[in-house]
Amino acid sequence: MPENNWENYEEVAAHLLNQFAIHFGLGRFEGKQVIPGQSGADWEIDAMGYSIDDASFLLVECKRYSSGRIKQEVMASLAYRIKDTGASGGIIVTPIDLQKGAKTLANHEGIKTVKLDINSTKTEYFIEFLNQFRAGFSDVFPPIQDSLKIIMTDKDGNIDSREM
Repeated sequence: MPENNWENYEEVAAHLLNQFAIHFGLGRFEGKQVIPGQSGADWEIDAMGYSIDDASFLLVECKRYSSGRIKQEVMASLAYRIKDTGASGGIIVTPIDLQKGAKTLANHEGIKTVKLDINSTKTEYFIEFLNQFRAGFSDVFPPIQDSLKIIMTDKDGNIDSREM
């Protein structure tokens, strides 16, 4: 994915969220669209998730920032759009952590955080949501005989290994 390509990041996020929609208790996710708010303002939404029966929806905001943390103001903006559109909730997709105030607001408003690696594509990705981790690879591996062990190291040097 080219550097600073937030449009591709949004498309990849919508695609992957759609793949994992059932984990969010939803039927499907769709990409970018404009929806009207009760205030009379129109809102451009990065993606939307719909309940299985289409009776409710939630908003998705993608922030492909490469450093820092998501600020409280970003979360407040999403919280307002949720209220103004009548959405049942929201998701913020980002490769970085949230500031303390943003976490507090997200918890209060029921906004879920999805961490998606900044260089993810539709086939090669690292995504973390609802205490789950998923990875997509498009490389060819030799046949696995008994098990596969993945060892991940986070930015602080902590090691997480998983055996499959």
